[in-house]
Amino acid sequence: MAVGERTKTPWLPPRWFIRAAWYTHRALYRVFGGRLGLWRPRADGWGALRLTTTGRRTGRRRSVIIGYFEDGPDLVSLAMNGWGAGEPAWWLNLQAHPDASVDLVDGPRLVHGHAATGEERSRLWARWREIDKNLDAYATRRPHETAVVVLTPRADAPAPSQGE
Repeated sequence: MAVGERTKTPWLPPRWFIRAAWYTHRALYRVFGGRLGLWRPRADGWGALRLTTTGRRTGRRRSVIIGYFEDGPDLVSLAMNGWGAGEPAWWLNLQAHPDASVDLVDGPRLVHGHAATGEERSRLWARWREIDKNLDAYATRRPHETAVVVLTPRADAPAPSQGE
């Protein structure tokens, strides 16, 4: 963005509506046994995966459905919490316990999460910007930088099958 150029703050629904949508999405996933609620990313859009982390305080398994895109074998998401000020619990859990699992349309995968930094972050943020033209404007709603989270397949995990 050029110096002096202002972006209009994009509209977001009320927080209660965002939270209700999250609960509804997770409920649909559970009711349909995982057959509904996840999808592959498209060339011009993101997909949905189910991430299961270990709770940083409780040690219990916690699951959430988040948006992602693929970067080679890696899965890339944003720790945005519906563009609210706080960090999402799944990201705090992943920072404390980086080994996690994801459920994709193609099946489960074991992953190791980290925050992208430097050139990697710039490249992946630019890719998210291609998917969401309002990304920078949404990001200005948060008091701190939004983490770009990379979920890398774990070396101790079997390779995901192709074309199933």
